[in-house]
Amino acid sequence: MRLLILILVFLLSTNDSFSQERQRPRDLGIKPGILTPGPLNAITDVEGVQVGHKTIIKEDNIRTGVTMILPHDGDLFKSRVPAAVYVGNGFGKALGFTQVRELGQIETPIGLTNTLSIHTVANGITDYILRQPGNENVRSVNPVVGETNDGWLNDIRGRHITMNDVFEAIDNAQSGSVVEGSVGAGSGTSALGFKGGIGTSSRQLPSKFGGYTVGVLVQSNFGGVLTIDGAPVGEELENHYLSGQVPYEVDGSVMIIVATDAPLLSRNLERLAKRAFLGISRVGGFASNGSGDYVIAFSTNEDVRIETAKTGPNQDYTELKNSATTPLFLAAVEATEEAILNSLFMATTVTGDQGRTQQALPVEEVLKIMEKYNLLEP
Repeated sequence: MRLLILILVFLLSTNDSFSQERQRPRDLGIKPGILTPGPLNAITDVEGVQVGHKTIIKEDNIRTGVTMILPHDGDLFKSRVPAAVYVGNGFGKALGFTQVRELGQIETPIGLTNTLSIHTVANGITDYILRQPGNENVRSVNPVVGETNDGWLNDIRGRHITMNDVFEAIDNAQSGSVVEGSVGAGSGTSALGFKGGIGTSSRQLPSKFGGYTVGVLVQSNFGGVLTIDGAPVGEELENHYLSGQVPYEVDGSVMIIVATDAPLLSRNLERLAKRAFLGISRVGGFASNGSGDYVIAFSTNEDVRIETAKTGPNQDYTELKNSATTPLFLAAVEATEEAILNSLFMATTVTGDQGRTQQALPVEEVLKIMEKYNLLEP
């Protein structure tokens, strides 16, 4: 009997066949922003970027996982991407960020997980790099890992993630469509009063601005007053910070990963990361005291790639002028906004630790609100 109950809990927590099939807001007529999404409307629209998940749903109290972002499909340690980080609010346990700030580059896959498993994921990434052919003499690795606290739905103190889970997430990484919602590092998260999770989006610039792509992936787990394309959805649903709804935890965190194929070095990537942070405010977040809000941005463009095999003291780069970055900034804001919305719309209701349940966004009610404000498009 206990086994049957556990199976039912698992299915009810993770399988959309027990509820209305989830759809992205753009498929329902909600189209925030003015720029055009890429073909997949995902971070993987940036050529070479891969995403992998390992979702860990066990018994009635484990709801967690790992999400890995690979900037390209080559040797990340030898062919490094320029990168930057931006700290919106530093209440978090980010690993590897100081070296990214100092050297302006990333040399490993980027990991996302829960707060108390961040060190396990860092160890897994380190082992992965050390095991790569040609790295037999490597004695220093800077794994980059971000986290959010999924302790409301997950037995976070159990630290159930293993290094094998990290390896699986890396092995699962691929280009193409990205699974969103209650998966991977977003399995146990909550955002803006509802079930949060993994979300992604992208924007492509017009050819006159270079035709570059900006892609964003988020791990949403933060509070505020939900706003969708300008509509006060959280207020209309009476589910927002200070509304008296229980449970409503405004503290949390959000991790934002920004990828672009535009040739940017670390200085302008940091500027891009700052603009991505503005996407949080567009959905009603305000970076509360206990929210760890971080942005990691990197460029996949080979004109700015950092090749460690090159000899000599100099390396030449071709990068965009400062004046050419403005449309990229808008793209980062819009893609972040929509990635967070996608994480909400695609997440399913989850029951987890101590029988707690986090309800998914009530899509039908949201659509009525959007119609009320004349914000649904064909």
